Amino acid sequence: MSYEAGSKECRHLIEAKESLLSALDALSNINSTDLIQIQIKEIYNKLEKMHDNRKKIESATNYL
Repeated sequence: MSYEAGSKECRHLIEAKESLLSALDALSNINSTDLIQIQIKEIYNKLEKMHDNRKKIESATNYL
């Protein structure tokens, strides 16, 4: 099965990243959540790398 830009996997990664941004926004109003915010940012960055890799795979697949 070939993947196209906007595949389910990409959409799920985008949704996960958006959820993390929402969590960060909520936590910014709560005291003593600095460490949790750092951890969420690290997870966000990992998801961003996964998304970039997925886009590369899909671009290569669509190119062929």
